[in-house]
Amino acid sequence: MNRYLMLTVDTEALPNRARDNHVDRLMWGRHENGTAGVKEMSEITAEFGGRMVFFVDLCGAYQNKEKVIEVAVWLDSRGQDVELHLHPEYLPKEYWNDTPYEWKPKLLNVYEEKNSDKEYFLLKTFADELSAAIGRKILSFRAGSFRWNKVTIETLKRLDIPMSFNNTQAAMALKQCPYASPLQCPFKWSNGIIEVPVTEKNFFPKFSDNWWVRFQYPLCSLVRYRPKWCSFIPYSVSACDDFLVCLMHSWSFLYRNAEGYEYYKNDRRMEEYRNMIRKMSRDFDIIDSRELYDLINTGKIKIEHTEDLNKTIYIPVPNELKVKAGK
Repeated sequence: MNRYLMLTVDTEALPNRARDNHVDRLMWGRHENGTAGVKEMSEITAEFGGRMVFFVDLCGAYQNKEKVIEVAVWLDSRGQDVELHLHPEYLPKEYWNDTPYEWKPKLLNVYEEKNSDKEYFLLKTFADELSAAIGRKILSFRAGSFRWNKVTIETLKRLDIPMSFNNTQAAMALKQCPYASPLQCPFKWSNGIIEVPVTEKNFFPKFSDNWWVRFQYPLCSLVRYRPKWCSFIPYSVSACDDFLVCLMHSWSFLYRNAEGYEYYKNDRRMEEYRNMIRKMSRDFDIIDSRELYDLINTGKIKIEHTEDLNKTIYIPVPNELKVKAGK
């Protein structure tokens, strides 16, 4: 088809999204009255010949890391693409006691050059652990909440992790990262790392930088998948696009209660996802990051643009946790 869809899943069990049993509830999606998690996601996608990219976070549920590893191993055994995702801000302070590094800064987007060895230690530790569990090299990385900067991309180069899935204008508008390219297809940073942007649309660009809406599931009312004949509708994600990256979470089939906790309500979101993938599979090949890497290396997907990595330098603002866009 020469049109490609990537279904990327931030697979995480953050403490503020469930009262207890975080890995069971937020990754496996197991609840008292039903189940809707990574198993259901991967099985539905497999019905249409696709595999998903599961970015697995070992930090958010660090105290239950072995349970997270079990999720990663299960996904890998089913042919899913298991890659690295990190929310280091949730690591307990005590984690750093046996290392040469201070526990702050906690957020990757405010790491400076002086913190480069700390970031290398952090990514290498968890990449090695995940790689050992699934028995293969990690190819891709996505930072938690898209918090990254130049130090992150340089660290990926040091670790020989060739692909970053971090570029999003919405995150830049929220000051979660210092820079983002408006490109919606893979490009390279000037150090050779391949960047794969999340698909997003800009609303009212003349009035605000904050009206970026991502193509993510559950679908919002603003960005929906439409057939070719509807592609004229503003902000459509349609069969006319050549390359789409959808953002999901391991809890995307669940609902959120008044306390902010995810819970199982019914199968509606699973069925809506099945209908969406049924339609999209007619127009797109569903690929994972391993297949993307092969397509790029064989020249079937050509990368025609390189971005200057110096645009992504974090510039500290005194007494404020902010980033400044590169010029």
